[in-house]
Amino acid sequence: MRVHVAFTPDEAAAAPTGVVIDVIRATSTICQALDSGYERVWCAAEVDDARALGGPEVTLGGERLGVRIDGFDLGNSPREYLEPRTPTLAMSTTNGTRAIVTAAERCDRVLIASLLNLGAVTEAARSHGDDVAVFCAGVKGAFALDDAYVAGRVAEGLGLERSDAAEAAVRLASSYGSAEEAFRASRSGQNLINHGPELEADIAWCAGESLLAVVPRLAGMHGIAAEITL
Repeated sequence: MRVHVAFTPDEAAAAPTGVVIDVIRATSTICQALDSGYERVWCAAEVDDARALGGPEVTLGGERLGVRIDGFDLGNSPREYLEPRTPTLAMSTTNGTRAIVTAAERCDRVLIASLLNLGAVTEAARSHGDDVAVFCAGVKGAFALDDAYVAGRVAEGLGLERSDAAEAAVRLASSYGSAEEAFRASRSGQNLINHGPELEADIAWCAGESLLAVVPRLAGMHGIAAEITL
């Protein structure tokens, strides 16, 4: 069995098991929302696609460039999802939800990873006994340090044979003293810092390790949205 890390969304990686990471902040928010009691998350690549999923039993959440989308109920901070408003959350984010939809096209099963559920998702991915592709959402198609750090932690925890990219991710992660240090050094972290202390607080939140036992996974497609459940 082997693990590979795709550092950017355009890399044509595929495996039976896919693990998607957008740690700042979409996959952290999905993990937190499902742990808090939302029953499902519909992940849409485009804002209008998410908006079309709205209704009385659906909470709309998401961001563009770090800021809550106009007309949506919530933004993309995991701290906004500690109490479910409805059974269903429909989300669209700049990078993360798009990466989930892409992984759904390439893998037999798709798991959602963050640092918050690192232990649980790594164990789940290993349990299937297949090759694993770790997909980093990146930032607008480019390499993202924060996602690469978590990819390295996942690759290390899996204990499988590593591709060169997976080995690079493991070594990158080991070069930082803590997740928060890596996140603050990343472009995504800097974007939050530049938006002020309210969003900056998400960095420490997303750096919490193995605090949640949830393993969000792709249940199927709901129209053009990927449906994520436990």
